[in-house]
Amino acid sequence: MGMNRREFLQLLTAASVAGFHLNPRLSFAADQPANPYELPAFGNVSLLHYTDCHAQLSPIYYREPNVNLGIAGMLAKPPHLVGEHFLKHYKLEAKSLDAYAFTYLDFAEAAKQYGKVGGFAHLKTLVDQIRAQRKGALLLDGGDTWQGSWTSLKTKAQDMVDAQLALGVNVMTAHWEMTYGADRVKEIIEKDFAGKIDFVAQNVMSTDFEEPVFAPYVIKEINGVPVAILGQAFPYTPVANPKHLIPEWSFGIRDDRMQAMVDEARSKGAKVVVVLSHNGMDVDLKMASKVTGIDAIMGGHTHDGVYQPVVVDNASGKTLVTNAGSNGKFLGVLDLDVKEGKVVDYRYKLLPVFSNLLTPDPEMLKLIEKVREPFKKELAEELAVCDEVLYRRGNFNGTFDQLICNALMERLDAPIAFSPGFRWGTSLLPGQPITFEHVADQTAITYGTVTRNELTGEAIKGILEDVADNLFNPDPYYQQGGDMVRVGGLKFSFDPTAKMGERVSDLELAGSPLDMTKKYPVAGWASVQESVPDNKQIWDVVADYLRDKKTISKVELNTPKLKNVEGNPGLAV
Repeated sequence: MGMNRREFLQLLTAASVAGFHLNPRLSFAADQPANPYELPAFGNVSLLHYTDCHAQLSPIYYREPNVNLGIAGMLAKPPHLVGEHFLKHYKLEAKSLDAYAFTYLDFAEAAKQYGKVGGFAHLKTLVDQIRAQRKGALLLDGGDTWQGSWTSLKTKAQDMVDAQLALGVNVMTAHWEMTYGADRVKEIIEKDFAGKIDFVAQNVMSTDFEEPVFAPYVIKEINGVPVAILGQAFPYTPVANPKHLIPEWSFGIRDDRMQAMVDEARSKGAKVVVVLSHNGMDVDLKMASKVTGIDAIMGGHTHDGVYQPVVVDNASGKTLVTNAGSNGKFLGVLDLDVKEGKVVDYRYKLLPVFSNLLTPDPEMLKLIEKVREPFKKELAEELAVCDEVLYRRGNFNGTFDQLICNALMERLDAPIAFSPGFRWGTSLLPGQPITFEHVADQTAITYGTVTRNELTGEAIKGILEDVADNLFNPDPYYQQGGDMVRVGGLKFSFDPTAKMGERVSDLELAGSPLDMTKKYPVAGWASVQESVPDNKQIWDVVADYLRDKKTISKVELNTPKLKNVEGNPGLAV
């Protein structure tokens, strides 16, 4: 059961004694209970949801973005609100626990005060606590679970599979899971998950006969109410990640098939239909307006911590759309009141997982320690130290991404570097030693080979324009949901409101305009093409660079000069 106020205050005191200064008076908005985990049960159908944990088994720091631009129909709407704009929209207090969890504001100071977030042992405690009050509650995993750490890469995700089983996951869908290759994905589903976790994805088909690869949905009964959970894997997996790893599977949004599956589930008796999605928030919002009969979309991929569901109107009613952040930092709790075969009311809470305020589950802790043991020494190696916050998340660049670009340029002797706009990767506080584990948190993928190519100015501009369209196409169905490619060495201007092919301008290298016909060496990594096997891996390149530097005072962020974004609440200046 949940902690009462006295137990919670005792925990605060214990945290304080351990060196964490939590002030309960300052930490909670007036309308919040003194314990953020006191969540009264409601209704008769409960779904718990986490997504995009990116294989982070232990508590971490994670800084939310200060740039998450919404354009066209997405302007000034969740999830495209950052910092003060976010607090104002949801009426949250500055310097509160919620402000720390949901925004980048005062990040270093707040992190020192409130501590780390996430950790599967802490998540397990919270899941069990919430479940104890909600008979039959299902736990949904939105994918991007098997990738993002050294232990996951080295065990081919076995560490995460075991952790999911121990956590009590009921249903999952996928994205980065596919980067282990089709055979490994099938092996886990058929051997480890059999009879325990349902793997659902309505939008994955075989390339030959267009046959479904996975179950599109599962119907589970919760307190006498048949509930359908439909899966939606990341639609652009073979484009954003190497197609050669899953050559016989095709993806796509497939909202026509989604409609058919919703209708089929309803015809089989489902009274509640929920989509477990890895589309990304903007895509989910559009899907909710087009596909009818969905009660809620519990989404992931874009790592947005959305404080309350967005209610979307469509031809047959309303659909709730949520997104539950990333890195094991949040647990979404959706309680539905179902009467006479219809959802009549709901409650939703996105609970931040504060590791100082939750006692870790001892069994899960043992599992995590066992998994980490063979890698402990290499993970703990201290490579360097930096005087400022190192983070990744943000539309155009992050300080850790800048370090990666700097390492690529120096180590591969190239004037320009590209690093993918991945949204996973943990954060570090000023003065916190950068360990090999932190480097792996930013780079651990199955295709981490570095590359050095000669590209013309025209090709360089073409790449930037292509990625820009993935991010800022006004139609969400053409967005792929990452951030902009990180660029080292090259200066440019950027207009997210412009048409395709016209967003990038004023390209300049070392003070001179980029020559469209001339070739330039460009260093990069994570190519979706089959890579050169004898090239170095990105984690080795970055680790060597940091070992040499030892101390880094300031990271000069190379970000484009933005145009036509004045007053955009997805931008903090």
